[in-house]
Amino acid sequence: MGHCISLADYQELWTKYNQNAKPADLSDPNDIINMCPKQLGHGYERWIELRDISLLIIDAEFYDDLIIDSTSEENFIGCLEFGFHLLGCWNATDSGKNFFLGSGIYKDSKVEVLGNKRLLKVDIHLESPELLNSFITSDIPISPITLQRVIEPSEEPYRQISLTTPEMRVALEQIINCPFTGLTKKIYLESKCLELIALKIEQLTNLEKNYTKAIVLKRDDIARVHYAKEILTQNLDSPPSLLELARKVGLNDYKLKLGFRQVLGTTAFGYLQQQRMEKARKLLLESKMSVKQIARTVGYANQSRFAAAFRKQFGMNPKSYDLLIKA
Repeated sequence: MGHCISLADYQELWTKYNQNAKPADLSDPNDIINMCPKQLGHGYERWIELRDISLLIIDAEFYDDLIIDSTSEENFIGCLEFGFHLLGCWNATDSGKNFFLGSGIYKDSKVEVLGNKRLLKVDIHLESPELLNSFITSDIPISPITLQRVIEPSEEPYRQISLTTPEMRVALEQIINCPFTGLTKKIYLESKCLELIALKIEQLTNLEKNYTKAIVLKRDDIARVHYAKEILTQNLDSPPSLLELARKVGLNDYKLKLGFRQVLGTTAFGYLQQQRMEKARKLLLESKMSVKQIARTVGYANQSRFAAAFRKQFGMNPKSYDLLIKA
């Protein structure tokens, strides 16, 4: 059992220890090196802000095994993360592996880091999917499930781990050993980040193709998907998690995901959102409930998230829709 520390305390340690941190590149104030607090170990983390991308390079060694605990509260993480581990182990991802982490609501989160081993990793954070969305046009084929996992937030955030390819390793070494400064550095690093993202998306797409080929839905599987759809429809305000839903209908979670896509043309989360928004629209049209009451009725404790989901579905805020239909 390693030393356990809350995420808030871990971040506070780094912040206090680096109150007078200076830019790693004097020509770029958005390139900061934070040194590892002495009570934890030695090394550094380097944050480089690019256009819509936060690049993190960690090269450190902790004295003891470390558990960073953020289970005290529910966290909505809006960014997408592509992580590449060259040395050491962080959050069950060993050296020579990479991961993709989708945005969504994270619960019971703990990160484990092995001590007495050099940790060298590169993380690419996209603050929103807009950068990737800008590449997507109707004439570019991309797997729907892969697209949903990479672009769309989910109530069941997707995390996938794979082996790092030789092509990825070359780009990673070029990032770590970037010889440039100033504007040249920022353009160079952004291009390498996009290269790694492209290679990871291609890896996800190929994995999905190979797995999908091995799965053929039977008539009973299709019936179970429709049963899952009914369960979601009847529990819009408090839906089961994907794993709970899969257990209820007797399918594994991947076959259920695949079944929703093949049978209904969307994901389980996408179907849930569609039904929630349609019920909200009907309540705005037919009832005298307030927007806040409607949000809670369809399962949203946070009114702003409800408004954002409604706007995405219908192109306007629920209050504007309510005023329009009752004018």
